[in-house]
Amino acid sequence: MEKQIPVWDLGVRIFHWSLVALFTVAYLSGDELETVHAWSGYAVIGLLLFRIVWGFVGSRHARFTDFIRGPKEVVGYLKSMKAGHPRRYLGHNPAGGAMVLLLLIGLSLVSYTGLKVYATEGHGPLAGAGVSLIASAYADDDDDDEGLDAEDPAHEFWEEVHELAADFMLILIFLHVAGVVVSSRLEGENLVRAMITGRKRAG
Repeated sequence: MEKQIPVWDLGVRIFHWSLVALFTVAYLSGDELETVHAWSGYAVIGLLLFRIVWGFVGSRHARFTDFIRGPKEVVGYLKSMKAGHPRRYLGHNPAGGAMVLLLLIGLSLVSYTGLKVYATEGHGPLAGAGVSLIASAYADDDDDDEGLDAEDPAHEFWEEVHELAADFMLILIFLHVAGVVVSSRLEGENLVRAMITGRKRAG
């Protein structure tokens, strides 16, 4: 049996699987279960903030310095994957590191726009922060609809942006899962199991 060594610390693993569960709850609850959607969204924000901090103070392979690489190295790694002989990395490979960064950016967009939607309803930490110039311009475009008791234009604007951000996250998640499947096959290692146990083969 091959020697297994610890790679993913408990913080990374709890973050990963908690995020899977909470993002799923938040996405599926949507407008139907607003309270559940809001609280699961807050929990996602908490996880996001934790992961950003953990990217600086966590264990070796949890740190951004271990897996964030330049575009040239990412492209080179993708080419080696296409050729079927990528270099093995104990932590995230360059493509995986780029995906982690994109996922964190995507989560930030979903979280911020979600807070803006909630703020237009008078709730959350951004309530009373005012309406952005973009939302105001969007509202002006709707002023011509006379005789319509329309939804608050600012709310409608941020809700649409929030939904776009969530759909962008779904695309990233699909690419992430596809990348894990391909990397697992090329490297001959179950990366999903590694994220559960925290251990990968030494060599």
